[in-house]
Amino acid sequence: MAETQKSYFTARDEMSTTAAVYFEEDAYGTAGKRLLGRQAAGEGFLRGLVRFGKAETLFCCARTRKIFDAFCRQVTPWTSAPRKIAWLPTHDLPGIARAGTLYRPDPNIGELAWQRRFHDQRGYSLCGVTHTIASKQMQQMIGDLLLSPVQPWDAVICTSQAVKQAYEKILDDWAEYLGQRIGKRPVNPVQLPVIPLGVDCASFPQGEQAGQLRSAFRKRMGIAPEDIVVFFMGRLIFYGKAHPVPMYLALERAARQTGKRIHLLQAGWFENKQEEEAFLKSPANFCPSVHCLFLDGRRSEVRYGIWPAADIFVSLSDNIQETFGLTPIEAMANGLPVVIADWNGYQESMQDGVEGFKIPVTMPAPGAGRDLAADYLANHLNYSAYIAHPCMATAVDIDTCVNAFVTLIEQPDVRRKMGEAGRQRARTVYDWRNIIPAYEQLWENLAELRQGMDEVAPSPARRALHPLCQDPFAMFSHYTPLHLHERTQLLLSPNCTPGLRQALASDWMTQYGSNMRLPVDDIEELLALLSPSEPVLVRALIDQLTQRKDTALSSAHFFRTLGYLLKFDLVRKVQEKK
Repeated sequence: MAETQKSYFTARDEMSTTAAVYFEEDAYGTAGKRLLGRQAAGEGFLRGLVRFGKAETLFCCARTRKIFDAFCRQVTPWTSAPRKIAWLPTHDLPGIARAGTLYRPDPNIGELAWQRRFHDQRGYSLCGVTHTIASKQMQQMIGDLLLSPVQPWDAVICTSQAVKQAYEKILDDWAEYLGQRIGKRPVNPVQLPVIPLGVDCASFPQGEQAGQLRSAFRKRMGIAPEDIVVFFMGRLIFYGKAHPVPMYLALERAARQTGKRIHLLQAGWFENKQEEEAFLKSPANFCPSVHCLFLDGRRSEVRYGIWPAADIFVSLSDNIQETFGLTPIEAMANGLPVVIADWNGYQESMQDGVEGFKIPVTMPAPGAGRDLAADYLANHLNYSAYIAHPCMATAVDIDTCVNAFVTLIEQPDVRRKMGEAGRQRARTVYDWRNIIPAYEQLWENLAELRQGMDEVAPSPARRALHPLCQDPFAMFSHYTPLHLHERTQLLLSPNCTPGLRQALASDWMTQYGSNMRLPVDDIEELLALLSPSEPVLVRALIDQLTQRKDTALSSAHFFRTLGYLLKFDLVRKVQEKK
């Protein structure tokens, strides 16, 4: 009997450092027309596992043989030596136990836990990973962890501390509600380790090849050697990645201050014709001195080969959908200094002043979006609108961004130093050869836990009214330490000119969501109450506007309006003391 048990655990230990990959082509492929961050991350993970994983067998958990064949076609080119690939059908629960862990490329392990219950809850571990968690469907998956039969030997990998904190907010609010409803708060047994996404540094052009690509691209596009190329890579969607206008405003001022010829390359793809037309039109309104080019970022030669042409990478993420941000890591892997928003997972990507510059971000304080949550829950807002409204009230500090651009434009030695620091950071921290061992260590730890651990009302005033569909400004308030509140002091910006205001009023992207802010007349009254030299408290603005109105002033609309005005530099915030 003892001998049998010993041999059982020996067999399990041999598999403890690997996982069966729950495979669907959409989650691991980047060849489609809609290239999403989760797909790029999924493909990178799978390639990293194939190249750097220690296990002799690659396990694929797939619904059909046809899907398994697609898995084989995808991973075979990445294998440097003959390697066994095993199919584990999704319905073969005892078979899945051969791998020790089942890895799913999203957080939806609650559903898998119910399935595992029909076999053996100690039979194998479940491991998921976070990407965006802003949608109510994704938050429902997270909330289900408190109700589904997940175990302490299961895990959901958080790709950043920022997404872990948001994840825990959801669980905490849902547990609080359930405690009121049933009299006892449930406890989440699932492990939440933080392991970042990775990049394959070797896949990008290096050395002489990079130099040749740089020269060839610049020559083809008419970019002189002394010109500055600023590069953005990502979906060209203002509410789901980064609103481009603050970037345009900052680059325009940097171009005028430095006198340098600046080219802005934006590589990505457009969701629809309206987005495309808006993106193509906006640079003429907000950065006429900058030469703007748009490239199809879905093409592999662009995704991997365009980086050497650039001097600076920029990504001023300001949306609640982003949780990690892979492109700044790719930029560092290519030796580019980065200018990024001090926001979400970007906060952890690099060190301010070492590999580039972090730009402060301000958003309204919790409470400014409960109506958005209510409308989203009731389907009066679709998901795109739900994430767009917080974006329109989240402001990147344009002055700080201008200073960062000017420094990097005027000081090539700083560019080179920061670029090399970024390249080193990407290699030592984010290369898949370093990230995959962290995954394998986690899977080994989960195997040890499987062997040793036991299985296992009134609306709150200060918590989400619906824990799985929250005020976005409350749920993601930790993305930045800066918030708009009644004690904030505001000034009228010197750039609040009729020309800028007319440009903002005529541009679709900058007018988006106007029905969710104060009416135009109220905005004019608000601006009239501000001075360029004498700071005014937000509380005083609220009082004065309330006295002039016949109806009550919506606090949510008011603070989103302030965020909007701050976003496009019509007003400025007096620096808060730390």
